[in-house]
Amino acid sequence: MSAAFDVLEQASHLRLPEAARVYATAGVPVFPCVPGEKRPLTEQGFHDATTDLTQIEAWWSRWPEANVALPTGPVSGVEVVDVDVHDSGSGYSAWERARDGGLVEGWGALVRTPSGGLHAYYPAGGREQRSWQAPRAHVDFRGTGGYVVVPPSRASFGMDQVGVYELIATTASAPMPVDAVRLRDFLDPRPPVASSSVMPVRGVDAGRLSRWVSALSEGERNQGLFWAACRLAESGTAPGEALAALGPAAEQAGLGSREVSATIRSAFRTTAPHAGGQGSSAGKQHDAPRRASRSVIGQVLS
Repeated sequence: MSAAFDVLEQASHLRLPEAARVYATAGVPVFPCVPGEKRPLTEQGFHDATTDLTQIEAWWSRWPEANVALPTGPVSGVEVVDVDVHDSGSGYSAWERARDGGLVEGWGALVRTPSGGLHAYYPAGGREQRSWQAPRAHVDFRGTGGYVVVPPSRASFGMDQVGVYELIATTASAPMPVDAVRLRDFLDPRPPVASSSVMPVRGVDAGRLSRWVSALSEGERNQGLFWAACRLAESGTAPGEALAALGPAAEQAGLGSREVSATIRSAFRTTAPHAGGQGSSAGKQHDAPRRASRSVIGQVLS
């Protein structure tokens, strides 16, 4: 079991610099975020997380009010289900449905977020589970490629209100991993991703692009969807056809429907006016964008 479960309670009662040292001493890698916010202060974001006490001392000597955050997934040994509370809605009803369905049992710690939401901590299991969002359910999952801000950090919310990340419960029994795939399918069922039966669209294999987009992880999704939509635009595909081909895959990767539509429209505005023209990119070979650089910051939590 991750040492994070053992130190959450101890760290909750400390000043931020001391809390960072406690996490690191226990073997839990941490990194600093902007005071009162969730934005990393380091160039590489959660990729800079460390247990090196010399580095910890340097960071919190420079930023003594910096929030403390840890990367989720195997690197820290913890995964988190985030129940959001925003003006647009609350994830508590979805959490209760998942609880009634036996999908979120086994948590090791519960942390109330400044906005009144909830972070449920689970041990990372034997398989890698990528971070995802279920925006309609107002529930997110943070595994590989994500991070969470931890107690005793503080954050602003609402109209200039400030709250703390507060540990509210632990369990005496051994925590168990959460099945993130089953949870997502329960909270946010999605249509099947386009398969190889999708015919090429004017020389471009839309099915192959769709499968590639569906496998994109956090930090790569917008850029990857934009690139794929540009390829379809250059081939002369109509915007509606591109949305039909790539939309379900992008939503399966974790993007919301509005974000998907906006990204595809942007790709067509950028590419379509030049496709087929002299000096255009049509007909040229385009490499798929590389996996997101280490500077891309994982999506934050409430």
